[in-house]
This record gives sequence, structure tokens and C-alpha cells, in this order.
Amino acid sequence: MDIDCLPFKNTGYFSELICDYLDKKEGLSSFYNRFPSLENFEAQIEEKANHFPEANREVLYNALQNQYKGFQVPKSTENHIRQLKEPITFTVVTGHQLNLFTGPLYFLYKIISTINLSRELKKKYPKYNFVPIYWMATEDHDFEEINYFNFQGKKIQWNRESSGAVGHLKTKGLEEVYEIFANQIGTGKNAESLKKLFTDAYLKHENLRDATRYLANELFGEEGLVIIDGDDKSLKKLMVPYAKKDIFENTLFKEVSESIADLVNVSDTYNIQVNPREINYFYLIGGLRERIIEKNERFYVNGTPIEFSKDEILEELEAHPERFSPNVIARPLYQEVILPNLCYIGGGGELAYWLELKVMFNIMNVPFPIILLRNSALVITGKQSGKLQKMNISVEDLFLEQNSFINKKIRSISNIDIDFSQQKNYLEEQFKTIYTLAEQTDASFLGAVKAQEIKQKKGLAYLEKRLLKAQKRKLKDHVMRMTQIQNELFPGQSLQERNLNFSELYLEYGKNLIPVLLNALQPLSGEFTVIKTA
Repeated sequence: MDIDCLPFKNTGYFSELICDYLDKKEGLSSFYNRFPSLENFEAQIEEKANHFPEANREVLYNALQNQYKGFQVPKSTENHIRQLKEPITFTVVTGHQLNLFTGPLYFLYKIISTINLSRELKKKYPKYNFVPIYWMATEDHDFEEINYFNFQGKKIQWNRESSGAVGHLKTKGLEEVYEIFANQIGTGKNAESLKKLFTDAYLKHENLRDATRYLANELFGEEGLVIIDGDDKSLKKLMVPYAKKDIFENTLFKEVSESIADLVNVSDTYNIQVNPREINYFYLIGGLRERIIEKNERFYVNGTPIEFSKDEILEELEAHPERFSPNVIARPLYQEVILPNLCYIGGGGELAYWLELKVMFNIMNVPFPIILLRNSALVITGKQSGKLQKMNISVEDLFLEQNSFINKKIRSISNIDIDFSQQKNYLEEQFKTIYTLAEQTDASFLGAVKAQEIKQKKGLAYLEKRLLKAQKRKLKDHVMRMTQIQNELFPGQSLQERNLNFSELYLEYGKNLIPVLLNALQPLSGEFTVIKTA
């Protein structure tokens, strides 16, 4: 296995905000607590230890014991859950939706980043324990985002009516999805393993929450991964004081809105990921998850006849905290209240909204975690690597926009020189002489000289473009092979990890897939990883 790395900003797939964060741009330093380096975790451990109540550990431990009932818990996970009761134990967290059969490949990269960072921290700080956590986003209600996965260029989709939190959805109807997948995947040892994994997860569990727990546990349980579901009454009781500040004082709305304005002042080119609402909680009951809205001192559940007075909603919050579901702004705070957490690992979009939130944590007196960009990777099989070598295509070439990729390679392999830079330079030198003559004779001709220079340069550019086009036709077989391999590795001209499901790589590598990725991905490297396998 060969591993290449390149800076995230050189890939062309990461936002300016995230690249500036990775470069530690001075103007962004107030939007995060500590930059992700091994040395900075020492102060993070001390801060969290001083702000995490011991009573919360007991609540967390009991909640996890209940959530894992009925599941086979690997010894390493069982040990980690038990360690969470100890004041020397801290967590590293990633979160993800309940995508069907894990959804895109980066689901694996998120969890592996979390596992590997926990291991690195244990080596650096051996007197502490570090537990990797996968936070299941069971309360999300956007079914269309999670009801499919891509396999060999085709979308395998679960079609059904849906409302409310996706974690509550019954798995009925996934038999048809399994049949489609099983017919497409073929036979063989690895294919049969995937079929069994799908069957055991989705056809033997009653709801999507339990199916996802089983699946993640099968893939990563031996690595000590602990899976947590925030849709839990005992855990949400710890959230109540913070929910009150949001619902009755609009604290999150005020603070995050100001933070966003400050972030835009750093650079008006930054894309704001999420905006806060006056109330950042949904009402969650049965098949319903709808926003809570306040009007004239009464509280309404959007689109329903449900309403409360201030006293009634306060009573509801105290008696039934499980019915209050944090949105994307409030969820990070909830997570940090119930976990002894040091670091959140997420994708570029997630980190972009975490950077909006630090001031909110300060007001709530909850430590803001270190935020770390998850590992990103491109996996190149031995066969694909052979093709690239034969065509003399570098890793850097692959990340070029396709037209630029083709043009660069056609120029390099063509038996004629398609680069007219020398001619352009010669033309510019000639016009310098003409400009001098015009200035000495009649300066009124300078405009005419400039117009002629522009015309001549356009003519050269046009000829260069025509010549390149002709060479593309002449070398069309080579162009076709180039674009084919790039399209294989960047389906839809996007990152492999955002399109492929892990099952495609599992067919190639089988049970070795997870160990290969665990060995290759270094969470604190700060670079994009390219994995070339034999």
C-alpha cells in the first residue's frame, strides 16, 4: 500500500473558510477554542475536567446501558462504556445521519478519524482514557437525505412515506431494497458477507435507529466504538436548563447571529452554513417533528393545532424533555453538555457551522471542543493504479477540473508544441518597440497600437485553441481512457467519498477494508490522503 498526501486547498474541493481555518488564518482565531494539535489537548482536558459534573457521568453510563440492551456488545466497547464513569475518561465524537447502509463512503472516514485520534491521545496522555463516540442523528427528519445509497453508478432507494424523526421509522419495506441490492451485487465471498450484513441490520431490526446501531457496531465494535442516541429522556433532562435559555430568552439566536456577522467581517466570501432561529428546538412526538414558534407570549408547534402558554411549555419541558429536539444550532451544545468531550470531528460543512457557535458556548459556560476536519481519502485499486502509471497521470493531475486535466495531458503527450507562450512573449516584445515609436512620433496612435496588440493576442489564443482541439480529436482514444479513469475515481466529477458506498470497496478488499483505512488515515495530518493498494 502506498500513501500520498496533498494539502486540502490543492484539491479544489474544500471551501475558502475551511482552508483558512487549516492555515490558522489570524482573523479566525476568536471563532475556535484551540487548534487541533496533540499538544493542545492537554489544556482541553484540564478545561473539560473542571466543567463536567461527575453526576453527568452516571446519567451517561446508565443511558448507554439501556441503549445497548438486546445488542451484543464487544468487550472493547463494553470497557469503554464502563470507563466513562471515571473522571479520567474523555471522548472524541463524530456525528452522522442514519443513511441507508451507511450512505456515502465518508461515513467510514468520520468514524475511523475518531477511533484513530482516540488512540493517538492515549499514546500522548497515557494516564487518561479516550473513548471514540458515534453520535447517531436519530432525530433528523429529512428522510430524502438518507433513504438511498449509490452502488456502481446506480441509486438504490427506499421509497416510502415518512414523517417525524427518522430513527423511529420502521424498517418494513426494506426487503425490496435488499432484493435490488442482492441482485446487483452478484456472488462471491465478499458479496455474501455484504448481503448478510444488510439482512442482519435492516431485516432483523424493527426500526432504523436499531438497524444503524447494529451496522456500526458490526463494522467498528471491535475497535471500541461507542454509539450514542441523543433521543433519550434521561440525557435530555441534562439539556433542560439550556433549552430554557433558548426558548424563553432567545440566547442562541442573539449570540450566534452576532457571531455570524463577525465571521462575515473576516471575509465576505465565506458561505454561512446555517442561521439560528429565535427558538432552536423542535417539538418531537409520535410521527411529528416540527419547529416551536413564539407569538404574543404563546408557543405554537408549526403547522399543527398544538400550542402552549409560557407556564404550560415550561411544565412540558420539565415533565417531558424527550419531546424537545435540538436543531442544528442547539445540538452541538446538547452534545457537549452530556459528554466529557474534547474534540468534534466533522466534514467541511459541519466545521463551518461549528465556527459560528463558540460565543454561544461561552455564554452558556460550556467548554467549546477542539474541532477537527475529518480525514478525506481517495482509494485507488491496484488495477486503477496500473492504468494511471501507464498513462503517466499523477495524483495532482487527477484533481484538476476535467477540461484542464485533458488539456494539460494533451499538451504533454502531443508530438507538436501546442503551447504558444513563446509566440505570445515574442509578440509582446515586438509591440514594446511599436509603443516606443508611437510615443516618439505621434502619441495619438497609442490607442490604435493597443487595439492591434489585443487583436493579435486573441488571434494567437484562437489558433492555440483550434490546434489543441485538433490534437484532442487525433488522440481521442487517449482522451477517452484518461476521462474514463478520472470518472471512475471522481464519479460525477466529485470526490469519491461523497458518492461511493463502502460496499463497492468491500467487494474489492473484504474484511481487510477497515484495517487498511485504519492504517492509512492520520486524523491530525491536515492533508488529503490518497491510498494506492496493491
